[in-house]
Amino acid sequence: MSAAPHTWISTHGVPVPPIIYGTAWKKERTASLVEQALRLGFRGIDTACQPKHYDEAGVGAGLAAAQRHGLDRAELYLQTKFTPLAGHDPARVPYDPQARLCDQVAQSFARSRANLGIDRVDCLVLHSPLANPAELAEVWRAMEAIFDQGGARQLGISNCPDPVVLRHLCEGVRIRPAVVQNRFHAKTGYDRQVRDYCRAHGMIYQSFWTLTANPDILAHATVRALAAAHRRTAAQIFFRFLSQIGIVPLTGTSSAAHMQDDLAIADFTLDPPSCQALELLLG
Repeated sequence: MSAAPHTWISTHGVPVPPIIYGTAWKKERTASLVEQALRLGFRGIDTACQPKHYDEAGVGAGLAAAQRHGLDRAELYLQTKFTPLAGHDPARVPYDPQARLCDQVAQSFARSRANLGIDRVDCLVLHSPLANPAELAEVWRAMEAIFDQGGARQLGISNCPDPVVLRHLCEGVRIRPAVVQNRFHAKTGYDRQVRDYCRAHGMIYQSFWTLTANPDILAHATVRALAAAHRRTAAQIFFRFLSQIGIVPLTGTSSAAHMQDDLAIADFTLDPPSCQALELLLG
């Protein structure tokens, strides 16, 4: 285990920060919260071209504001997503819903570039796998085309808790996902099989819904005892533990104090017996 959370290097040589700021459900506060997160020290930002849950243009505005105060784009890891039609509000689809799937991907990415004010993202993520294998393959080929053209440094997939689906995708594509981003909760067994597959194939596992879905873990006596011993919050203990077992957590807090707490997981470490005790809480 590492002594401190460190920047991960993906199979494509892309640096990925140890904790990422998630921008879902921020609405009109998106720009100010992204700017705040960046100015406090976050260097990873997650968004999506999905107006139903994200204000991607707000992310771009927050990024631009932080750059005006000296942030170098080269310091930042920025990932966005293509969301299949089923994941959109029908009144706010950011591409032509009648277009071919490959064109939907291209149109969505063009909108992301405009929203974010950049030419290239560090990761383009498929927001969820399509149920039809042929359609999934078509969408992934369109994402590969964006990768080939230099629009994305790497590709990823989200909301893919089924290890069979992940394996079939990886075995059938030319450019494998470098990132897998899933909800992290008990219902999926904390994605143990998916995480094992990621570890075996050099993919970075990102967790979201990490705190919201796990109030029982945060309230557990083991976590409370470690929090007291380290003079940290329960959330810091959990995030620190996840970092040490190879998980990159997303945090979506709107609180500046909590943002600072989340970044401060780099300031302490958990010893092996502590991590073993916490591992037992994951089943």
